[in-house]
Amino acid sequence: MAHYQAVGSIPPKRHTQHRRPGKGPTPGELYYEELMGEEGFSSDSSLLYHRNIPSTTIGAAVWDLPDLSTTPNHPLTPRHLKLHDLFDPKAIRGTDVVTGRRLVLGNGDVRISYAVAAQVSPWYRNGIGDECVYVERGRARVETVFGSFEVAEGDYVIIPRATTHRWIPKRSTKDPLRVYCIEANSHIAPPKRYLSKYGQLLEHAPYCERDLRQPAGPLLAENIGATADEETDVYIKHRGNGPGGIVGTIHTLPFHPLDVVGWDGCLYPYVFNVRDFEPITGRIHQPPPVHQVFEGWNFVICNFVPRKVDYHPLAIPVPYYHSNVDSDEIMFYVDGDYEARKGSGIGKGSVSVHPGGHAHGPQPGASEGSIGVERFDELAVMVDTFRPLELGEGGRAVDDGLYASSWSKGLDRPAPGGVHSEG
Repeated sequence: MAHYQAVGSIPPKRHTQHRRPGKGPTPGELYYEELMGEEGFSSDSSLLYHRNIPSTTIGAAVWDLPDLSTTPNHPLTPRHLKLHDLFDPKAIRGTDVVTGRRLVLGNGDVRISYAVAAQVSPWYRNGIGDECVYVERGRARVETVFGSFEVAEGDYVIIPRATTHRWIPKRSTKDPLRVYCIEANSHIAPPKRYLSKYGQLLEHAPYCERDLRQPAGPLLAENIGATADEETDVYIKHRGNGPGGIVGTIHTLPFHPLDVVGWDGCLYPYVFNVRDFEPITGRIHQPPPVHQVFEGWNFVICNFVPRKVDYHPLAIPVPYYHSNVDSDEIMFYVDGDYEARKGSGIGKGSVSVHPGGHAHGPQPGASEGSIGVERFDELAVMVDTFRPLELGEGGRAVDDGLYASSWSKGLDRPAPGGVHSEG
């Protein structure tokens, strides 16, 4: 995110001496400067100043990742995945956002997981790509080496690759912490068409820099009641020969990871709340790109928010039927009554899978029923991918097996393809 920030204690000039306070005329020890940058040295970066050498480890062990295997969507069929059925309410007391994720869908570019959590996560670093974590329900504190965030319902948390962080659910809320995790094999950023050539969000963008929350920091170990020399395990997801080319390692550090006294640059985690997205509307139906909020390599993220709908006197507010020639469309239904999906069984916590090669659109009667409607009170997060997605173990477990027949009004026949045998 090319929006310069400076936090905490940094020297006037980069790559120069920056020391701890000394005693009298004796200079203190040097802080250790770390460049965290994208695309080698050719894109956004930040400089972090550590109390400890950031390369130091005193142990390494294998992290046995949860099941990341995938199964092709074959025979090709649209699907309805009921994410709220993935977790036993009694079991979430022992689940955290990092180790408790269940893979719903994935390909070589992006993985979509879901977690319902009540426990503090381990310290975690994704060494494969950026993460976009959408908070469906509940509240949490997210602590990172850049600082901390208080996050709640509707927040997108954008975490750059290799950022050490952890999730701390708030136990005082009525809803458990529910998160929808989009893990890239690339970086995640605002769409290029929203940005100037220097990275400023432009006037036509549906949000701007004022809507982004930067981390509160610096956040040091003593700020959270820990000790600076506390041995700490950091769980790392990285490239390897596991399912999807992903493996896990646990590094043990001889100190607490919150040792950054200051940082500056244009690369850091940030939070954007979906309620700050300003919908773009028109006299006739607007295509999905007007709803885009972020993008990664070979995928985009859109959100459909409560909005005024088409106001041409002959407008049909729900989408027209369309074939995803180049992409799979994955819609996560968060709130409201999604107008185009009425009668399909879709509800809060549902995910619809509309694969490339299959024409989809409103359920029978939805087009006629939407005529004259002035506002849609719906909230959904959509991921469109440009390579086909496969079903993870979580997706296979909660496929309702009925959705593909929901357009066959009045016909009593089974859904083509049924459910995968693994689910």
